[in-house]
Amino acid sequence: MSARPLAIFGGTFDPVHLGHLSVAWEASELLDADVCLMPANVSPLKTPPIANAAQRVAMLRAALQKQSRLSLDTRELERGGPSYTIDTLTELRAEQGSRPLVLLIGADAFAGLTSWHRWRELFDVAHVGVLNRPGVEATLPEALERELAARRVDDATSLHTLPAGRVIELAVTPLEISATRVRELLGEGRDPRYLLPCGLFDDPAVLAPYRR
Repeated sequence: MSARPLAIFGGTFDPVHLGHLSVAWEASELLDADVCLMPANVSPLKTPPIANAAQRVAMLRAALQKQSRLSLDTRELERGGPSYTIDTLTELRAEQGSRPLVLLIGADAFAGLTSWHRWRELFDVAHVGVLNRPGVEATLPEALERELAARRVDDATSLHTLPAGRVIELAVTPLEISATRVRELLGEGRDPRYLLPCGLFDDPAVLAPYRR
């Protein structure tokens, strides 16, 4: 039985920019999937964001208006505490039943997957879509390579018939936009007009956390 997958694209989104949205949109097309952007509350691997939870949600809502392919899921912000991906995917699996779930993750982050909390269990509850730059391959640790040996697939439609357990590489078009650089520009009083979605400029208060 085939079902339209739900893909999860997590991040700090501090702030959300066109690089995030472009990759999420392209992955949605490649997988024929719905994609939810999921802002992290406290990432165990990153420093705390400048914008608070409510401010980041406001930015995402502004960025995602007037389209239906990408949506927002705020469960990690509402849960509080460290944002462990396995907890989120387990919760989603309980809600979605046998619907295919796809965790979207950048190639560099995927190479470090063995450092994640209960990383092997991720494959029990979701597929993994590795967001790759064309022509660039990351070196994977041996433990991860062994885990992937029987999980790799090339055909995105195969993810529609199973709820979890497969890994597919998705060649996406990278936009070289850095959230750090966007924050620097805003802090200098400049206007990163074509680095951010236009919805973020409709209300001056949305970008206020980064202004000095």
